[in-house]
Amino acid sequence: MNQDNSTDGAPDDLIPFTIDLTFEEARRRAEVVTGLGPEWDPVAAMRGEDEAYALLYSGLDAEQQRTYDMLVAAGVLPEDGPGRAPAH
Repeated sequence: MNQDNSTDGAPDDLIPFTIDLTFEEARRRAEVVTGLGPEWDPVAAMRGEDEAYALLYSGLDAEQQRTYDMLVAAGVLPEDGPGRAPAH
């Protein structure tokens, strides 16, 4: 016996399900910041990332420096400086 009474093939008793993804994303971000705690300092975190980046690419020999420069020029690695981000 077919319980489908509609003409489009969907049962008539289905309840639409909707979710507000904007609200859920805002809630998720708020939970992340709460989880980081009051001691988290975003400026210090960024400063630490900059220091780690500088240390990672310091002391390169000539061949390594050429490879690094080639990767920066190609947009694979970000240029040094504020707002550093790869081109791709």
